[in-house]
Amino acid sequence: MNKSAILIIDDEPQIRKLLQINLESNDYKVIEASTGKDGLALAASHLPDLILLDLGLPDKSGHEVLTELKEWFARPVIILSVQDNEADIIQALDHGATDYLTKPFRTGELLARIRSAIRREQTDELKPAVSSGNLLIDLSARTVAREGEIVKLTSTEYNLLSLLVRNEGRVLTHRYILKEIWGVGFQEETQYLRVYVAQLRKKLEENPNHPKHFITESGVGYRFQ
Repeated sequence: MNKSAILIIDDEPQIRKLLQINLESNDYKVIEASTGKDGLALAASHLPDLILLDLGLPDKSGHEVLTELKEWFARPVIILSVQDNEADIIQALDHGATDYLTKPFRTGELLARIRSAIRREQTDELKPAVSSGNLLIDLSARTVAREGEIVKLTSTEYNLLSLLVRNEGRVLTHRYILKEIWGVGFQEETQYLRVYVAQLRKKLEENPNHPKHFITESGVGYRFQ
């Protein structure tokens, strides 16, 4: 059985050691880098299944490393950082981070998020249909059904739904969604997003006022579950 490879980019030796012990005991292969430059080089040479990235690196910021990675690296990147302010979280998610954990973190939670990120990556192309309760979304057929009845969506509603479903469980920031659906010039037009999310909830949620699928992450964005 092949082990999933995880690259740790963190300048703190004790954090890298802790992560190495826990990851290897859970059957992951571990690669380590203490600087952004070395991390980028190892990511290119080893193509890990997932990267754990610290924002406070000695040679360049983790945000810079993330931006460079996302020019070519399509696999999950989870941020581990002592910085827990909303601006840093939003910036990291906007630049393509899959998830964000604040130090000190609970090992069990980190392992669960790693498993989830790798599982989503491996099954994205194998699972064109999503079923949850009375909702069936078939991305390959571009159809949406609720309680067995086809739901008619506008082109924009469908594009928004598809983006959220393809990133199931991942928080997408307002700016990221607006850029992907409406374009770069609309990244501040959050009222557009509120209107269309409300329309999707009205058409697809059992109770739009208490949504189970289209979840608001206050001050950050939305996720589909």
